[in-house]
Amino acid sequence: MHLARYAKRVHLIVRADGLEQSMSHYLVGQIAETPNIELHTRTSVTAAEGGKRLERLCVATPGGTKTLDAHWLFVFIGAEPFTGWLDGYVERDARGYVVTGPDLVAAGRRPAGWPMHRQPYHLETSVPGVFAAGDVRSESMKRVASAVGDGAMAVALVHRYLEQS
Repeated sequence: MHLARYAKRVHLIVRADGLEQSMSHYLVGQIAETPNIELHTRTSVTAAEGGKRLERLCVATPGGTKTLDAHWLFVFIGAEPFTGWLDGYVERDARGYVVTGPDLVAAGRRPAGWPMHRQPYHLETSVPGVFAAGDVRSESMKRVASAVGDGAMAVALVHRYLEQS
């Protein structure tokens, strides 16, 4: 909705059949009522083209492929972590985000089964030597710049872990 205030046209490309299952009803209604937002469901971006800047997107639709004029691209891939495969291995919060570092320490106690004589490092999960970075972490900022910083910090922490093991 924010982008539609400034852009001549906003192409909202959604892989799902619609927005209803992942978005608030009021927001779905606002999108439908905004004339410069064009909703493309069951669609995915297959290519980005242009010279010195983005000029168009190629998309795959149920009816085939088509090209959309576009000068900017904002990617939002979802707000739910796909961490179910970690169930039973690392501690996650009620929403499925991975709990790391100081958030693992409750009332000064280390996580259950924590075998180390030290507290978990900042990005370390409930499994020593397993680190998480970016949006998958519980209480993270959920911003690209923060995820990049987490990744850089995780590398340093992995080195520290390996040096002390």
